[in-house]
Amino acid sequence: MRKRTRSIAKGAVAGLIGGIIATAVKSAVEKAYPAQPHGKPTPSALLDRKIAGHELSVRQKRIAHKTLHWGFGATAGAAYGVLAEYYPPATSKQGVNFGMALVAMTHDSSLPVLGLVAKPEAQNTRERTSELASNIAYGVVTETVRRIVRRLID
Repeated sequence: MRKRTRSIAKGAVAGLIGGIIATAVKSAVEKAYPAQPHGKPTPSALLDRKIAGHELSVRQKRIAHKTLHWGFGATAGAAYGVLAEYYPPATSKQGVNFGMALVAMTHDSSLPVLGLVAKPEAQNTRERTSELASNIAYGVVTETVRRIVRRLID
């Protein structure tokens, strides 16, 4: 068996594909086990208002939400793919660590600072477990797909 050559481009492509598929899975998990009670604004809805400076139309909100959600998922997957090329321990636990790291970098730190979600200590159990479940699913699917795609494009 020959040793695989590291490649930023191949890692990014594999991670991007993994991140897109994982975003679809994360969306399904969030639908089945939503973090936010019905009627409570989502982080992306709050961010829409902060970026635009005014209330968006229903159509604009839908587009902004999908753009943020899918864009972040794809970008995080691509970054993870590159990281995996040069630091293989990042793939440990079949992507669970990646999903948990995303929770730590978003819902536990940057999103509360931006005022888009409550601080972790103010979140209820449902919010915390839903975010953990959906992000762990995202991490596991990203890693699984990344590994398969990376093998295929080697």
